[in-house]
Amino acid sequence: MTQNVTILGTGIMGSGMAHRLLDKGMAVTVWNRNPARAMPLADAGATLAATPAEAVAKAQVVIAMLADDDASRAVWLGEGGAFAAMPAGAIAIECSTLTLDWTGALAAEAQARGIVLLDAPVTGSRVQAASGELRFLVGGEADVLERAKPVLDLLGIETIHLGPAGSGAMLKLINNFLCGVQVASLAEALAAVERSGLDADTAFRLIRTGAPGSPLVSAVGDRMLRRAYEPQFLIPLMAKDLEYAREALAKVGIETMMAAPARDHFRNAARRGHETDDIAAIIEIMRASGDV
Repeated sequence: MTQNVTILGTGIMGSGMAHRLLDKGMAVTVWNRNPARAMPLADAGATLAATPAEAVAKAQVVIAMLADDDASRAVWLGEGGAFAAMPAGAIAIECSTLTLDWTGALAAEAQARGIVLLDAPVTGSRVQAASGELRFLVGGEADVLERAKPVLDLLGIETIHLGPAGSGAMLKLINNFLCGVQVASLAEALAAVERSGLDADTAFRLIRTGAPGSPLVSAVGDRMLRRAYEPQFLIPLMAKDLEYAREALAKVGIETMMAAPARDHFRNAARRGHETDDIAAIIEIMRASGDV
């Protein structure tokens, strides 16, 4: 059965998800802070709304894919926000990577308003969003998730119920902590390979197929060597995620020594002109300045 689905935020991930739902025959409404960035979706058949409230007026499922806590707060609760206009029985799904504090506050606000909410951040990037190969890390009520699964199953290959509200947010921050630290260390390693005079292709082949290898190392390392920085995951968002992860780990008594230095690599890359580049571009600050 066709469902009315709203996507709030049409950046790299939100636009891929919206295109996927359109391809699968869903009725899709989209909203983006910059409407021009949502116009390709309107051209593809989506309804373009002027405000989050307008976007959710007829929705059965509302998915938010936003940059940070501030954007999430504004979209759900700000002027023209979605919560004020959510239809009875609609499901709110927050897929953004957010702090534990805001995820908990958002869940409490939803409950106070009689709105059912899942926190369901995803693993995957541009390619997985467009191809329906995301993994959803879900916190919330199991019966609500069951109602949302027909839509989530179109967008992902796995939906994992982790526990009560906030569980998805916690695992996503742990996941991105590991990803960010790995990418930062990979940039240092490959910069060292280049500066030492080793053949970069040979060295990287051994790294990617040996003990340090992982899907992330393989994909991001390849982009580093090719200087291919079309964004799959924007540098400022990884810096933000690492700071949120540092805070999340502290809440469970882990004073990480890894998150802050990795975060600073991404912050430095953004300040040095790579704000709109893929995370692979952090290697450029080491190529240029000797920060190995």
